[in-house]
Amino acid sequence: MLDKVGATLGKWEQTGITGKLYEQIRGKYDMAINQYNEACAEYNRQLNAYNAGLQQYQNAVARLDQGSQAYRSNADNLAQASKQIAEKQNELGKAVSQAGKQVADGVTQLIQGQRDIDKAETEYQSKLAEFNAQKPEAERKISEAERQITLAEEKIDNLTVPAYSVSGRREGLTSQGYCVYMVIEGIVAKLADIFPIFLYFVAALVTFSTMGRMVDEERTNSGTLKALGYGNADVMLKFTVYGFAASTLGTCIGVLAGHTLLPLIVAHAYSAGFTMPDIMLKFHPWITMAAFALAWISAVVPAWLAASKELREKPASLLLPKPPAKGSKILLEHFPPLWNRLNFTHKVTARNIFRYKTRMFMTIFGVCGAVSLLTAGLAVQSSIGQIGNRQFEELIHYDLIVAEESDTNSAQREEIATTLKGKTVQSSTAVRYEELSKTAGKENDKQSITLLATDDAYNFNEYLTLRDRKTHQPQILVNNGAVISERLAEMLNVSVGDTFTVNDENGAQRTIKVAGISAMYIGHFIFMNAQCYEHVFGDQYSTNAYMVRLKDHSNANTERQGAKFMKLAAVRGVVQNTTQKNMVSTIVGSLNQIMEVLILVAVLLAVVILYNLTNLNVSERIRELSTIKVLGFHTSETTMYIYRETILLSLLGILAGYGFGEWLHRYIITEVPPDEVMFDPAISWIALAAPAIVVAVALAVLGWIVYRQLETVDMLEALKSVE
Repeated sequence: MLDKVGATLGKWEQTGITGKLYEQIRGKYDMAINQYNEACAEYNRQLNAYNAGLQQYQNAVARLDQGSQAYRSNADNLAQASKQIAEKQNELGKAVSQAGKQVADGVTQLIQGQRDIDKAETEYQSKLAEFNAQKPEAERKISEAERQITLAEEKIDNLTVPAYSVSGRREGLTSQGYCVYMVIEGIVAKLADIFPIFLYFVAALVTFSTMGRMVDEERTNSGTLKALGYGNADVMLKFTVYGFAASTLGTCIGVLAGHTLLPLIVAHAYSAGFTMPDIMLKFHPWITMAAFALAWISAVVPAWLAASKELREKPASLLLPKPPAKGSKILLEHFPPLWNRLNFTHKVTARNIFRYKTRMFMTIFGVCGAVSLLTAGLAVQSSIGQIGNRQFEELIHYDLIVAEESDTNSAQREEIATTLKGKTVQSSTAVRYEELSKTAGKENDKQSITLLATDDAYNFNEYLTLRDRKTHQPQILVNNGAVISERLAEMLNVSVGDTFTVNDENGAQRTIKVAGISAMYIGHFIFMNAQCYEHVFGDQYSTNAYMVRLKDHSNANTERQGAKFMKLAAVRGVVQNTTQKNMVSTIVGSLNQIMEVLILVAVLLAVVILYNLTNLNVSERIRELSTIKVLGFHTSETTMYIYRETILLSLLGILAGYGFGEWLHRYIITEVPPDEVMFDPAISWIALAAPAIVVAVALAVLGWIVYRQLETVDMLEALKSVE
């Protein structure tokens, strides 16, 4: 058996496929051989002992006679040796049997192990191929993970302590729409405080002249009533009731329009930039009562005053026409060099102007009021209509400010740099961008101030034009001060050389000296160079943002590129000009609609005033004009005889209207705009030319009407009308 196992192991060893199993079986085989050899050696020793005992036995038998005692001892020894030989033979048989069984089991395990080895080899080759296929991707992921770990460590090193602030609904990121809404609401409220006063006084002037004219026209009838026995109170009741009825009816129409039409116009102005609910029309009793009271004062009181003055005369005097105003020496006559140079018609015109002082003041004030409203309305339209173009075409040339995160790493900065070199970007420059704050303004709000600092002042001019609004003189960035926007300077009441404090992003106060004031119509800005920044903030200058100029400056492209930058991990935020443009567009659109209503009302007032005063002038002086025609004056000369006064007084009214209109315009652009918006205070030529053109057209049309009226007048009937 052992020989077969040895032969099998020899063949196995010749195959060259050996392993742990072979070593185990080989070890057991060698152990069995050793045990077999030991058993054989023990058997030989016992056999030798047996032979020696047998010899002794034989010797003992020979000496049997020599003593039974020795014989028994040798017999015992022989028996004991035989027993030991038998035991050793049994042990040798067991060892041989066990070794054979172990060899047989080892062979079976060897065959199964070979099968397992073949299976494992196949699986190993499959896994090795899979490993080799996935190894590059795994190595790439490991490399990327190591890079991300490095970038994360770099980002952690750049982390800064966050700063917190508390903002109200008028402040913060979501306050833009609310502030714009409040701006428009404030505009409407302030205009509502201004223009009703002007409109009322102009309307009251028209009403006063109209009621006075009515009393004069009814002079003869009043004398007749008094002659018939009616008292002054009864006659006055006629005029007061008429004035009360007319003013009440007009006020009812005005109240109805004021509660429906005007609110709808204002709501339409709001809806241009906001999603608004349906307007709720409400009745305002106190405003209505005030409107009726003012209407009665402007219509009933003048009628009562004019009638009471008229009825002081006796009935006989009232039955006669009202005597013309007495002439007197006027002021111009005290200046002979000027007076003597005037021809006869001009002297008559000058005398008549001073003869009818009431009509003179009414014409001047009426035209002045209409021109004031026209000038203010058109000037405000011009002031607000150009601020968008001037801000974003003449002053600000960048389209975006791309602000970086404070914890950016080199890879993220490289990503921004790659985007800035894209086809849609025209140019960019690195700047220091910070949002400062200052509690100030009309509502004592926390004002947001944009700080832009640069270490390249030469290229800075390609993105921003810093200049004085009036002189257009460039504002230079210096080391010992900053250039601030004009609106910020007005709000803080500072000028060049003054200092002011602001709060930085961490809430610390910083003191800044004003080195220049630049025109900026939207937003609060502070501009400085790198040296000034380090002096003010006590920190080393470093860039954290980019001013970007796009090839396509349209709002749609600007918003699209802004969204593209916002997708970058290193971008903290993007400041788009479109936000401010939309805000200005909303304000301008809303205010324009209100100004259009105001301009329309002013034009109607100018026409009504001039028509009323001209018609009054002609009707009161019809006998005088008929006399002039009887004396041989042509119709055109007769028209100019009276109309020259209206033209001259209207010119005076226009000049006065320009003054009041400029003051009203100045008030509106100062009080109406929000803290972060500045309207252009310059008055355009349209605001000056249009009112004069409107008055000139009205005068021309009315002059033609007067000419036609005087051309067809019955002179004899007019001269004997008194009889």
